[in-house]
Amino acid sequence: DEELLKRIQATVMQMQGDYEKLSSVTGNLLDDCHQRQNDIKALFQSLERLEKEKVDKEDLTLAIDVKADKAALAGKVPRTQFEANMERLHETMEEMLSRVTGQERGWQQLQQQLSEEMGSKLDRLELGPFQQQLEERWKNILEQLKGESQAEADDAAAIRKQLLAHFHCLSCDRPLNMLVPGP
Repeated sequence: DEELLKRIQATVMQMQGDYEKLSSVTGNLLDDCHQRQNDIKALFQSLERLEKEKVDKEDLTLAIDVKADKAALAGKVPRTQFEANMERLHETMEEMLSRVTGQERGWQQLQQQLSEEMGSKLDRLELGPFQQQLEERWKNILEQLKGESQAEADDAAAIRKQLLAHFHCLSCDRPLNMLVPGP
């Protein structure tokens, strides 16, 4: 009897464990069922809203035609032409860069030439004696002019403004004849 009682108790305990498992599984299934019912309600509401707001087929085709206007599509540049133009632009840029570097070399050569020419010019120490020589020559010329103007002033019957008779061109040193304008 005791052994039978133990078996019955073990069976009852096992049945209680199975009952608890079944009740937790049943609770999970009920929760899933409620969630799915809520999802189904949301789907029905979305379906009703879509039926109210659905797009007319003619409106849709018109919108597609406007977006894919064939005339606008024909105005687009083909990829091959774009790539060819980009390649030409790249070549032009390289050519311009080579020209600029060539000009830069030319400027450097010109600068070097100017530096060499400046080195061969007179420096400030050599200009001092040259300036003194020019000043002495200028004084001599002024004295000669004063001497001529006094000689001519004594011969004249009246006083009039004296003009220098001998003018020379600055660039070629050729003598020029200057006429005195009338009264």
